[in-house]
Amino acid sequence: MDPTTVDAIDVHVHIEQDGHGCLALDPELQHAFSAYFKADHTPTTVAHIARYYRERRMAAVVFTVDATAATGHPTLSSEEIADAAAEFPDVLIPFGSVDPHGGQASVRRIRRLVTEHSVRGFKFHPSLQAFEPNDMRYYPLYEAIAELGVPALFHTGQTGIGAGLPGGRGITLRLSDPMLLDDVAADFPDLSIVLAHPSVPWQDSAISIATHKSNVWIDLSGWSPKYFPPQLVRAAGGLLQRKVLFGSDYPAITPDRWLADFEKLEIKNEARPLILKENAVQMLGLA
Repeated sequence: MDPTTVDAIDVHVHIEQDGHGCLALDPELQHAFSAYFKADHTPTTVAHIARYYRERRMAAVVFTVDATAATGHPTLSSEEIADAAAEFPDVLIPFGSVDPHGGQASVRRIRRLVTEHSVRGFKFHPSLQAFEPNDMRYYPLYEAIAELGVPALFHTGQTGIGAGLPGGRGITLRLSDPMLLDDVAADFPDLSIVLAHPSVPWQDSAISIATHKSNVWIDLSGWSPKYFPPQLVRAAGGLLQRKVLFGSDYPAITPDRWLADFEKLEIKNEARPLILKENAVQMLGLA
């Protein structure tokens, strides 16, 4: 992808449906997710997202989450997503996802996704995938990703998946405490790590980690900018202006809504192009 052909790079976009009509989440979780975001939409496919972002002169990092072991729901194929995204190289940047409970099979799959399917990074959701990311059982996954020279993006903070259901459908929020990823960042200094979303209720932890570790970034997806915690706004416009990334969480939040609210945010003008594109160019190695 040539970053000079787009005005912004959205680093957090979900593929919700594949070409066979299969959905990323089971009906109960999908309904809870949509209700949490007050979103009523047709599940997104690779082709839909490519058209949508091309119309807006934006690029999009696209992915699903493989939580088969934790949820029992069959995952969408990261291989198929990456191969479909290859038809739209001007606007789509595919990330892969593997089940962290898959052991060496998941490690081998990580290598295949990069070498055979041109995946540019990996997405993890510790709460949905039911794993503690700093448990050394999962370190072989990070070793492979670091060796391949691509980033790992981790959901942090509150999640809309399971929200409002009894027991949150068993999904545990503490697994998405960003402080668990401080251990990973320290142990894998060559691995670029993205802390996805304002990490409420652990926003200060995320800011501290991104300030302390040069290999850690924060994406701003999943929240309208008008609801960002004030300390995150200060950091994004100041100390961390080269460490934060535009992300919408589309289709939960549209990039149109996100950008309209970002325009009204009290943030230094010099930080805006960094957040909207230039930081992602560096993080993704597109320069």
